[in-house]
Amino acid sequence: MPDLLLELRSEEIPARMQRKAAGDLKKLVTDALVEAGLTYEGAREYWTPRRLTLDIRGLNARSADVREEKKGPRTDANEKAIEGFLRGAGLSSVSEAQVVSDPKKGDFYIAVVTKPGRPAEEIIASVMPGIIRGFAWPKSMRSGPASMPKGSSYGGIEGKGSESLRWVRPLQSIVCVFGPENDETQVIPFEIDGIVAGNVTYGHRFHAPEAITVRRFEDYVSSLEKAKVILDAERRKDIILHDAKDLAFANGLDLVEDEGLLEEVSGLVEWPQVLIGTFEEDYLEIPAEIIRLTIKTNQKCFVTRPQGATEGLSNRFILVSNIQAIDGGKEIMHGNGKVVRARLSDAKHFWTRDQSNLPDLETLKASAAKFDLDLTKPLDQRMAKLDALNVTFHAKLGTQGERVARIRELAKQLAPVIGADAALVDRAVVLAKADLRTEAVGEFPELQGLMGRKYALLQGENESVAAAIEDHWKPNGPSDRLPQDKVGLTVALADKLDTLVGFWAIDEKPTGSKDPFALRRAALGVVRMILERGVRLPLLSIVKDADLLSFFHDRLKVYLRDLGARYDLIEAVLTPETDDLLMVARRVEALTAFVTDQDGINLLAGTKRATQLLAAEEKKGTVVANSVSEELLKLDAEKALYAAIKSASADAAKAVEAEDFRSAMQALSTLRAPVDKFFEDVLVNDEDNAIRANRLALLKAIREATGTVADFSKITG
Repeated sequence: MPDLLLELRSEEIPARMQRKAAGDLKKLVTDALVEAGLTYEGAREYWTPRRLTLDIRGLNARSADVREEKKGPRTDANEKAIEGFLRGAGLSSVSEAQVVSDPKKGDFYIAVVTKPGRPAEEIIASVMPGIIRGFAWPKSMRSGPASMPKGSSYGGIEGKGSESLRWVRPLQSIVCVFGPENDETQVIPFEIDGIVAGNVTYGHRFHAPEAITVRRFEDYVSSLEKAKVILDAERRKDIILHDAKDLAFANGLDLVEDEGLLEEVSGLVEWPQVLIGTFEEDYLEIPAEIIRLTIKTNQKCFVTRPQGATEGLSNRFILVSNIQAIDGGKEIMHGNGKVVRARLSDAKHFWTRDQSNLPDLETLKASAAKFDLDLTKPLDQRMAKLDALNVTFHAKLGTQGERVARIRELAKQLAPVIGADAALVDRAVVLAKADLRTEAVGEFPELQGLMGRKYALLQGENESVAAAIEDHWKPNGPSDRLPQDKVGLTVALADKLDTLVGFWAIDEKPTGSKDPFALRRAALGVVRMILERGVRLPLLSIVKDADLLSFFHDRLKVYLRDLGARYDLIEAVLTPETDDLLMVARRVEALTAFVTDQDGINLLAGTKRATQLLAAEEKKGTVVANSVSEELLKLDAEKALYAAIKSASADAAKAVEAEDFRSAMQALSTLRAPVDKFFEDVLVNDEDNAIRANRLALLKAIREATGTVADFSKITG
C-alpha cells in the first residue's frame, strides 16, 4: 500500500511550539483523510527547528465506493413530488428507483445512489491547502509576495492581502510525495500562495544548503542526516544528553540534568554539537539556584557540579551549538562564556546589594502594622515597602499589598481544607510577594519566588514557609512540578484562585486564543493541585461565580482528556453545578472501567433503550409517574426488574455516599440481566393504559437508578 511523506519547511519555529504543532498537523491530516474515505496503517510526526514532517504508512490508493439510500415519497404521491425526488437523487426516471413497502406508511420510493471512490492523490491535493491555511499557531505572521495588498503582483504572484497565508514563520517549501514502498513515488503538486508542493527540500542552513530530491521517507531521513539534520527530536535529545554527560564526566564533573531545558534545546538545533564553557570561580559565591536559573534562562545552557556532589555547582557549563565549527568550537565557547560572565556579574551585584541595601524603617511602620511584620528582618521590610509604595498589581484590582491581604483571607479558608498549619500558611502568604522589591528580581524576573526562599532561610524562617514562598508561583505549566508540601499547596491555591476571581470580577476573561493574564494556566494549575494532591474543595463556595466554575470545567476536561479519558464519559458525570473536581475525576475513572466491562456495555445499551423510549413519550407530552405500582406488575420479567432496581439503587446510593464509585458501578451491573430480560419479554406499549404507564415508570426507575452515578444517555457507543 502507498505511503505519504509531507514536509512543511519554514524559518525557525519557536522551540516551545514544535512538538504540539507536529501533533496537531498529524491529527488534522489523518482526520481529513479518514473523513474522505481513506484508511492508513500508521502515522508518525517529526519536527526540527525548521520543519514539520509527517510519515503516513499504508494509505489506501483509493477511497471506497459509497452506497447511499435516499428515501423518497409514496408511490401514489403527486407528480411534482416524485420529479423533485428524482432530481435530488440524480435519477432520470422512476424506473431507476426501488419500491419499499411499510405496513404503516404504505409503498414508497427509495433511490440507491453509488458514489465512486476517488484516488488518494486527488483527496490529498484537495485537503492539504485548507489544512495548511487554517493551521492554528499561537502566534503567526504573513510573508512573501502573496501578502501584498490585493491588486498588486510580484514575480507572477498576485497579492491577497489579509487572505494570504499566515504561518508561524515564513513558509519556504512543501514536500508532498506519495507512492508504494518499492516503486516510484509521485509528487502531489498542490499550491499555496505561490509555493507549489514538490519533492525538494534542504538540509542544514550553513553546512548543507544545497537542494535535496526526496523519493520516500527512508531516503529523506538519510539524505537529511548527510546534510547535517537529525529529523527525530527524541534522538536529538538522546544525543545531547549522552554527549553532555560524557563531556562533563571527562572533565571530572556531573551534569545537572534538566528535562525542560533538554526539550527546549533539542528544538533549537538540527545538528547538536555539545561543548563546555567556563566562568570565574568567584561567581560560585552566588546561590547555586540563581546561577543555574540565570545560565538556563539566558543562555539555554546546562550547569555541572563536582562528581559525586549532591549540592553546589562547578564553574563549568554545558552548551549546545547548531554548528560543527572548524576550530573545535573555541570561539563559540568563548562567546557563550562572555555572556554568562556578564549575566552572573549582574546577578552577583544585585544579590550583594539586596543583602545590604535595606529601606528606611521609619517610613514602613504603618504598613508593617497591617501585616504584623517584624521590621528587624529584611524580608519583612521588603514586604512593608511593597505595601507602603503602593506597588500596583492591576489598575482595577489594587496594589500588591491589597492583593496579599485578599490572599491571606482566602488562605485562612483553605488551610483547614488542605490540612495545613494555619500559622505557617499565614506567614508564607505575608512574605510571598516581598522579593518583588529586590533588585535581583527586578533585573531577573525569572528569579521571583526563588529569591524569596533564599532570603527567608537567611532570616531564619520555617523551612515550609521558605518553600511556600518559592512554590506559590507553581505550577507554571502542565509539566511543572507542584508545591512541595501542604503549606505551599495552600498558598499556591489561594494565589491562583484570587487571580481568577479578581479578573472575572472585572470582566477580564480569556477570549479565543488571547489570554494576556495567563488565566487558563492558572485554572489548569488549580485543577492539577486538586486532582494530583487529592484535595476535596467545593469550588463554588470560593469562586461564587457559575461562569468561572464553567471555566474550571473546561480546564478539567482538557486535563482529563490529556490523561486518556473519553470526552463522553466526562460529560456523563459533569453537571453545570458540580464543583468538587476530585469527585468528577474519580467518577470518570470508575465509569471508564465500567463501560469497558461486558456487563457495563450491555447495561448501557439497555439503559439507552429505556431512555430513548422515555424521551419519545416525554416529547409527546406524556407525564411519566415517579413511582411504580407493584400491583400493576403482571409479568415475571417486570417484577424481577423492579426488585433488582430497588436493590441496586439502594446499594449504589450507599456506595456513592461513601464515595466508592467502583462499588456503585458494580451494584448497577446487577441490573444487566433483568433489563435484558425485560426488553425480551415485555411490551411497554400495552393496550391497557394503566399497565403501559406503569411500565414507563419502570423505565424511568432504570434511568434514575443509573443516574446516581452518571447520565448514561451522554455515553456514546
